Amino acid sequence: MKDYFEESHGNLMSEINVTPFVDVMLVLLVIFMVTAPLMMQGIDVQVPAVEAPSIQTKEERLVISITGDRKVFINEYEVNLEDLVPKLAAIYANKKDTSGVFLKADKNLPYGFVMEVMSKIRQAGIKNIGMITTTPESRQK
Repeated sequence: MKDYFEESHGNLMSEINVTPFVDVMLVLLVIFMVTAPLMMQGIDVQVPAVEAPSIQTKEERLVISITGDRKVFINEYEVNLEDLVPKLAAIYANKKDTSGVFLKADKNLPYGFVMEVMSKIRQAGIKNIGMITTTPESRQK
C-alpha cells in the first residue's frame, strides 16, 4: 500500500493558488472605482462670486451649508436651526483644536438669516468662520 501512495501522489503540494484571490480583488477594485464617485454628496448652494485668496488649512473642517430655502446642513446632514448649537458643541467637545468651520450660504438668502446662523455657530464655541465663495471666472463656466 505504501508503494502505491508514493508512486501515484508523489510529494504533497503545499502551494496556495492565488489566482481566484486576485480575480476577486480585481472585481472589488472595479466595483469601488465605479461606486466611489456616486458616494460623493454635497449640498447644492449658489455661493456669491468674489475676488479673494484661498484659505490654507492643515486639517479638514466642517462645512455648514445654508440652502436657498433656509435648510441648514452640517456637511451633508440636515439639522434644525435650533439643534445647530448642541450638535456643533457635541462635535467639537472632544477636539483640542476648535479652529473653525466653513460657512457656505446661498447668495439669495437674507443677510439677517445668515447672521443668525453665524451667531449659532459662535454660541457653540467656534470662533473662526470661513466663508466659501467662488471666483467670477468659475461662475461664468
